[in-house]
Amino acid sequence: MKKWTKLFVVMTLVLSLALVSVGCGSKDNTAPADGKKVFKVGTDAAYKPFEWTMPNGDIVGFDVDVIKAVAEAGGFEVQIEHKGWEGLFEAVNNGEIDMAVSAITITEERQKEYDFANAYFEATQLILVPEDSTIASLADLEGKNIGVQQGTTGDISVRSAFGKEYAGVKPFENTPFAIQALTIGQVDAVVADNVVVLEYIKANPNAKVKFVSDDAFEPEYYGYLVKKGNTELQQLLNESLQKIMDNGKYEEIYNTYFGK
Repeated sequence: MKKWTKLFVVMTLVLSLALVSVGCGSKDNTAPADGKKVFKVGTDAAYKPFEWTMPNGDIVGFDVDVIKAVAEAGGFEVQIEHKGWEGLFEAVNNGEIDMAVSAITITEERQKEYDFANAYFEATQLILVPEDSTIASLADLEGKNIGVQQGTTGDISVRSAFGKEYAGVKPFENTPFAIQALTIGQVDAVVADNVVVLEYIKANPNAKVKFVSDDAFEPEYYGYLVKKGNTELQQLLNESLQKIMDNGKYEEIYNTYFGK
């Protein structure tokens, strides 16, 4: 666990930004036979190890296991469906889903339009490059073609460093597509969340790639995204998430995916 208790104290500031009024999520929270409320959860199931789709169609991963544990602790159920990254945010706004759970970084810009539950994961960005690359820092990417998943913090970080209109940014629908472009030489590097980059390297030991870290990338925190003003759901998620932090369930899931 190490840092998660401290993280929760820090990120309770997220809750203080919520509106007093209670907004609405999806309009149909169908109750199953046991009477528990069901919340619709959208995700981008192409982001291993956080969420991905098995050959049989099941959506699995760290985020999936954690939100199911949160639901059990809170006495509700979740219905998880793949929406794709770009579709997640609009689906929350229009009530198609109640929340988005997909390794979503809490940012000031996103907090202007949505509310977040307290953070549940700390991450940063890494640079993935060919093993013979001389790139050793974020600054070295200037003038290079850089693959990113469109709209993610990897995309935001690169544009922040080199300008919003930097021609070298090559946005892709998802991170696997960006990495594929790297392996065939279409881009010089990929910037993505550290865990996703490390998972790719672990799963592809023969891939001739390496990662580059840089302190220029600031730590970032993932949170569950809900419709602006939906403080009822936000508070329920915070309380339920805290329960699994306190009873050790979160640590158990974390260690399953990432080790101690």
